[in-house]
Amino acid sequence: MSKKKIQQIWGLVLMLAGIGVFYRIPQVIPKIKIIETFSNTIGVIKFSFYVLGVLLIFGGIRKILKNK
Repeated sequence: MSKKKIQQIWGLVLMLAGIGVFYRIPQVIPKIKIIETFSNTIGVIKFSFYVLGVLLIFGGIRKILKNK
């Protein structure tokens, strides 16, 4: 396998991980709200998860396009 092909596959994996983060957020946030320590900062936690998902998706797209 060539290095470009491996990088494209890695980009796809990053992109799918980002999509997975968006899929899991609604399932995980109610569990985090139960924890008393984090219940006051749920907005920051939600924002952080969404930023993480966006960064993974854009990083994956960038890697795929760069290694075409």
